[in-house]
Amino acid sequence: MKITALTPYICDCFRTNWVFLKVETDEGIYGWGEASLEYREQTVAEAMVEIGRSVIGRNAGDIQSIWDDVNREVYYRGGPVYMSALGAVEMALWDIKGKALGVPVYELLGGKVRDGIQCYANAWFTGARKPEEFAEKAKVAIESGYKGLKWDPFGKSYLDASPEVMKTAEACVAAVAEVVDGRAELLIEGHGRFNVPTAKRISDMLSAFNVAWFEEPLPPGNLEALADVRRYSRVPIAAGERLYSRWEYIPFFEAKAADFVQADVIHAGGILELRRIADMAEAHYIPCCPHNPCGPVANAATLHVAALSNNVIRLETMATDVNWRKDVAREDAEFADGFLTIPNTPGLGVDIDIEAMKEHPYQPRALRHYDGTLTDIRPQDSGYIFKN
Repeated sequence: MKITALTPYICDCFRTNWVFLKVETDEGIYGWGEASLEYREQTVAEAMVEIGRSVIGRNAGDIQSIWDDVNREVYYRGGPVYMSALGAVEMALWDIKGKALGVPVYELLGGKVRDGIQCYANAWFTGARKPEEFAEKAKVAIESGYKGLKWDPFGKSYLDASPEVMKTAEACVAAVAEVVDGRAELLIEGHGRFNVPTAKRISDMLSAFNVAWFEEPLPPGNLEALADVRRYSRVPIAAGERLYSRWEYIPFFEAKAADFVQADVIHAGGILELRRIADMAEAHYIPCCPHNPCGPVANAATLHVAALSNNVIRLETMATDVNWRKDVAREDAEFADGFLTIPNTPGLGVDIDIEAMKEHPYQPRALRHYDGTLTDIRPQDSGYIFKN
């Protein structure tokens, strides 16, 4: 079964764009991958086309050989664009192989250790600005079945956080904590934008609320600084979404930089690479909680990794999304009582409707972390994709 075509597609989803890849074969079996990469959508799409020059004509079942050969041939390897493109190709090839053999992907990689994975909600807070608005939206998330809520309460701060920002953030966490009342974990997002002393002040503030973690307190790039914050903090630290391939996680683990590792199936380089990183983390007794705020194909791929590893203990999920997600994607995963089931259909358990996707073409999107619109993650009329 030979690879005949690699075709990227870009679909708008409000604050960014999904980037999908369709890989086709001479037997008519196709697979889907995803390389969504904020603000680099067109670049990563072209990177997949470039990889296609090396893989068209090859046996679609030779997944590891293709990954190794492409990685070896790229002299300037690594980084988010290249690894995301390679990860999408790898996902699509697993999808093809599972469909060809009539089994879900996890069956090709050792079989599942669980039927579902506990999820925490991202995007439950769309449009909230004030503490009482976050609290009201938290009620809806809890009623929808989520056992964990993640959000960034720090406005447009960068490096430092003013007394006003700290006061507002504390009030926001307190308001959500009161509504949740122990029924779900609180996970606080930093988006990698504070300096060391500010991160330490924030961790002190958060320690009063029994939060599950403080995520990405510092910009990526200095693991010793992150380890310093981790040693100081009474709140567990989560990080790792902006590392690319298993090799970049070696110093991360050696530095004891975080309590939870958050590798991303797209940016790390695909399903096997995420599985390897989860195994590396397990050897260090560090739980793996994959970063997963992208689209439906990445969600399905990550679920298959969760099926394979007892060290994957919780999964990020876009609780709400654009209303056209259900038109664009057929997703076989089901949600109940805070858990997403592992798809049992052949391949990844997801399919993309190309015609529906074309109704939502690429739209250039601006970085929103520092302009006060951070919580505008999805449209105001977004509905819950996964709920009880």
